[in-house]
Amino acid sequence: MKDPLEQWLEELLEKHEGERMTDKQSRILRAAVEVFAEKGYSGAATSEIAQRAGVAEGTIFRHYRTKKDLLYSIVAPFVARLIEPFVLRDLYPLIDNPHPTFEGFIRGILDNRIAFAEKNIKVIRILLQEVPFHPELREQFLSKVADRVLRKITNVVNHYREQGHIVEVPPLTAVRLVGSTLFGYLIVRFLFAPTGWDDSLEREATVQYILHGLSSRIEAK
Repeated sequence: MKDPLEQWLEELLEKHEGERMTDKQSRILRAAVEVFAEKGYSGAATSEIAQRAGVAEGTIFRHYRTKKDLLYSIVAPFVARLIEPFVLRDLYPLIDNPHPTFEGFIRGILDNRIAFAEKNIKVIRILLQEVPFHPELREQFLSKVADRVLRKITNVVNHYREQGHIVEVPPLTAVRLVGSTLFGYLIVRFLFAPTGWDDSLEREATVQYILHGLSSRIEAK
């Protein structure tokens, strides 16, 4: 089975702005993914991208007018083609048919996001590094992903609150508390990889932290 990033790259390389990519363009794009993921937009040099792609640096600027154009050629299609269909489609079964208990739902979401991050870590690094600093990318991410997920997650929170599984807090507050905790775990695990990291212990601590803060004492086990 092919790596999901490799599958996405192959799909992207088939058509770019309505035209088939050349071999040089495909090599540039692959190299750019690697360099942007490793060094971020500011630290990435087009000379290094060109070297990894096996092309002259001037070739990059014949296909992409600026380094930012090259970044957008990677991130924008990722948002549109990978995050929107694959991330959301992957989450929908968990959100549309939530687990009978809040704890089961949290564990399912955490396992799901770990599996996704492990498969797509390179482009996720680019998104995390660049989306906050590029308004165009941030707007695209919010419009295609965040708003849609937020609406669905809010429905799930209301479901568990009505069932008495979580305490009475505003839905957006619950989403913020759960989301920031899970996101914090994923950031540390995949981006910082601290020495001595015990993932089983950290994962369980993350779940328990959420449960003790939000679960109602009457939740069935």
